[in-house]
Amino acid sequence: MTILRPEEIRKMNKDEREEQLSDLGTELITERGIASSGGAPENPGRISVIRKTVARIKAIQREEELR
Repeated sequence: MTILRPEEIRKMNKDEREEQLSDLGTELITERGIASSGGAPENPGRISVIRKTVARIKAIQREEELR
């Protein structure tokens, strides 16, 4: 999963955004599970990147809602 920029997220339709949110949520759960069990994640900064991407998607969804 790559980092999604706001311009890329705005180009997506509603269904694509929902799908990305679902995928990112699953990935975040997996990464947090590895970290909480004492394992060393491949990329420790990945969790924060995923969280920020989820926040971007939700913020843009909210913008679309208010239009």
